[in-house]
Amino acid sequence: MHPEVDLYIARSKQWQVEIQILRTILLSCKLEETIKWGQPCYTINDKNIVIITPFKAHCDLVFFNGAVLKDEKQLLVAAGKHTQGSRQIRFTNSKDIESSKSVIRKYVNEAIDNEKKGVKLIQTEKNKIEVEELQSIFIKDPPFKKAFTALTPGRQRAYLIHFSGAKQSETRINRINNYRKRILSGIGINDCTCGLSKRMPTCDGSHKQLK
Repeated sequence: MHPEVDLYIARSKQWQVEIQILRTILLSCKLEETIKWGQPCYTINDKNIVIITPFKAHCDLVFFNGAVLKDEKQLLVAAGKHTQGSRQIRFTNSKDIESSKSVIRKYVNEAIDNEKKGVKLIQTEKNKIEVEELQSIFIKDPPFKKAFTALTPGRQRAYLIHFSGAKQSETRINRINNYRKRILSGIGINDCTCGLSKRMPTCDGSHKQLK
């Protein structure tokens, strides 16, 4: 057990019992425990498997690569329309978690097995986000393009979602320019410069942007 997770649970004002039950289940699956993005995260060989993400209305168990799970019980949901690989199971009380222990373990073990086998979501043309203004800037500024393509797929997508969200071309260009320094520095749109992210990318449809 990780001491930072102990502290996280002790400080939780909501979902304390639910988080503790989920934690016990995940540790029984032989996952490594840590804190990432300010929340309890569970990994294997330093690869993210699941993270516990409490919200006001529900407490979620988020699978980083949940889109490739079989989901025989139809429990997994995507957080938003732009969500790619991650999927989550939402709980509203401890009784639901208690009654789903065996199912949760089955999903987690499948996620672990997929990670070991290298099973990943295949990107399709339908899922791609194109920003015309960004492509134009890439042509004029090859170093900027190189820096952007060097970002992880999740960081690239988070930027693309933010840039494409503007209706006017001028606004899209301004958004790109505003984040130019961060991109050149290899920093994601949701990454805190102190090394901690305030919001996990791709798990939530809405992202808190950092200036």
